[in-house]
Amino acid sequence: MIISGILSVFTFKALALIFGGTVVGIIIGAVPGLTVTMGVALFLPVTFGMSPIEGISLLLGLYIGGTAGGLISAILLKIPGTPASVATTFDGHPMAARGEAGRALSISIVYSFLGGMFSLLVLFFIAPPLASVALQFGPYEYFSIAVFSLTMVAGLSGGSLTKGLIAATLGMSIAFIGMAPITAFPRFTFGFNALDDGIGLLPALIGLFAVSQLLEDAEERNDPGTGTAANYRMKGLGFTMKEFVANTGNFLRSSAIGTGIGILPGLGAAICNLIAYGVAKNRSKEPEKFGTGVMDGIVASETSNSASTGGAMVPLLTLGIPGDNTTAILLGGFMIHGITPGPLLFDSEGALVYGVFTALMVANLFMLFAMFGGMRFFVRILAVPKHILLPVIMALCVVGAYGINNRLFDVWTMLAFGLIGWLMKKAALPVTPLLLGFILGPIIEVNLRRGLMKSHESVMPFVTEPISGVILLLTVLVVGYTALKEYRKFRGEAALAGGQAASA
Repeated sequence: MIISGILSVFTFKALALIFGGTVVGIIIGAVPGLTVTMGVALFLPVTFGMSPIEGISLLLGLYIGGTAGGLISAILLKIPGTPASVATTFDGHPMAARGEAGRALSISIVYSFLGGMFSLLVLFFIAPPLASVALQFGPYEYFSIAVFSLTMVAGLSGGSLTKGLIAATLGMSIAFIGMAPITAFPRFTFGFNALDDGIGLLPALIGLFAVSQLLEDAEERNDPGTGTAANYRMKGLGFTMKEFVANTGNFLRSSAIGTGIGILPGLGAAICNLIAYGVAKNRSKEPEKFGTGVMDGIVASETSNSASTGGAMVPLLTLGIPGDNTTAILLGGFMIHGITPGPLLFDSEGALVYGVFTALMVANLFMLFAMFGGMRFFVRILAVPKHILLPVIMALCVVGAYGINNRLFDVWTMLAFGLIGWLMKKAALPVTPLLLGFILGPIIEVNLRRGLMKSHESVMPFVTEPISGVILLLTVLVVGYTALKEYRKFRGEAALAGGQAASA
């Protein structure tokens, strides 16, 4: 079955479809608002007349390419192409801004490839056991994981925990707009029917990071045109063996985070890249360097978001449960060709399963070559004068926001969040905790209410269930450690200020 599955992919047509899907996916991922989910959904009808392995290979190429493609605009424009590449902007763009665009792109591409291959090894060897563990997760465990994820606010707050908490609370408050889960009672809609479905993640993301950045760039009266940032030449892969070895722990940790979150249905790359970045910053001996253009931050973000792709395939193939929005579309692709993913798939369609494994690995290799091959063209974006570049990006943002649901309300939402993001930057409030609160708010609320219904309004199972209890205990320990560290930092700054005042 293994040999038959591998050989089914190594045909000219299948390889051409994987390569084409990967390249198109990279382009879709690089354009703000055009998500990998949208790309896979658009190409789903194209696979009707293909054989199962050919059609699925095309979709998998789109999946891998689209997830990785977001790093291009994240690094070059400080605008994440997809929610999975938000954390890449933190260190990728500062590195590009000081003339190291090629190095930043190279680090991102290499670790995106390595993260994807790590998750595929997990998928290949231990998929069924991991899927059975994921099945043990219910509302109590999902609630605890979401609450624990909020502890990453400290690492994403730019040095001020208070400001980070304010931003995260604002994000969670915005997430409550729309129909309440379970009861479907409208909240904070103020009579606007368009708000019944709540605020969409993608219009909010495009506004917070793309439109706010465009407004900030438009404020600058000078137009630098070309600059040192357009340089892409570098030695080797842009990093030394010493730097590679130094990031081994960061790579393994971020890969585990991405794969683990990918396996849990409903979370996905939008969360794991922020969590991996926050963990890397908290574990670093020099956390103050994060956000200034360090390799560690790029490694954490790109490794984790690519590792989530293989992780999301674990419950899809072994249980028939999609791990995220994109794998839900992939599930449709399997169904179109008469294939039902689940526990019996490995026995009934063993050759196809190993063909999927092979297609994923080939797609990762094609992504690596395509990204390095296109690097010299990517960095030329930075040479385009701002009076030409900014209107083009704004038009793409509008198209991306409108194309999500084909309604102008999403465009207005994007513009509103762009203004919010711009004002937050003026007030020195970090934008990322707001996004984290916005993503995690519904997860916390839905699973809290489901858990309370399951336990007949008792909160004790959240603590007494083993997995949930351990995660909540870790949350308390992390919060306590963070508070102690902030207190010591405050005391140190106060003592330093007092000493300077006394000497004066």
